Amino acid sequence: MSPLLLKARPGSIIVEVTPASAGWTHVGFAAHRLAAGEAVKLDTGKRELCIVVLTGTLTVQAGEQRWEAIGNRASVFEDRSPYAVYVPLETQVCITAVSAAEVALCSAPATTHRPARLIEPSSMTRSVRGKGANTRYVCDILPQTAEADGLLVVEVITPSGHSSSYPPHKHDSDNVPLESSLEETYYHRLNPEQGFAYQRVYTDDRSIDEAMAVENHDVVMVPRGYHPVTVPYGYDGYYLNVMAGPKRVWHFKNDPAHAWLMQST
Repeated sequence: MSPLLLKARPGSIIVEVTPASAGWTHVGFAAHRLAAGEAVKLDTGKRELCIVVLTGTLTVQAGEQRWEAIGNRASVFEDRSPYAVYVPLETQVCITAVSAAEVALCSAPATTHRPARLIEPSSMTRSVRGKGANTRYVCDILPQTAEADGLLVVEVITPSGHSSSYPPHKHDSDNVPLESSLEETYYHRLNPEQGFAYQRVYTDDRSIDEAMAVENHDVVMVPRGYHPVTVPYGYDGYYLNVMAGPKRVWHFKNDPAHAWLMQST
């Protein structure tokens, strides 16, 4: 199995990526499934946190701030944006499920103690990218225009038979404004859930060249290189992206071999 593929597991912690486990510096990610009444408690330490309510309803306590019964989706494939909460470094957090829920914990190093805040669905930008069988539907949860130290968080739905993160692009070189250096995780969901998708991660010199079949709740880690996704016919794909690096900007470079696709009609 590829070292870049983290398989989902049963139990409350579905997947967990730390900088130590990934062998990198910035991105942390975990997904939890919670029954009603179950709770997750943590201290953010020297990291900032974006809590994304993927499904179900949660109550979030972050320091002195509290948000009751947030969450509005039964499925990540619904045509609506999620609720999220931004939490700064050095903050005690308690996340309690009001109903059965799935929650994503996205983190990165931070030095600024910003106020904790609720990120409401109405504040998120939704857009359509690509054309033809490259069309996908994007929701910016924590974009570079929003306050944070390092985190960027976005979710994408890729329709049946479509490709996404395509043409293949990368963001592993600190060469702003042409390209920025960002680590990235992809948290995949499939509908129906028995489906699978494919993701390739490769570099120009092929020092990394991994092609992976990803199933429901799996994570793909992208330390560097191009990272396209393809969803077979009959299934829709979803992924939650978490990115972070030395500079909080997203500039990418398309694979020159496939850049012609941007000009095709």
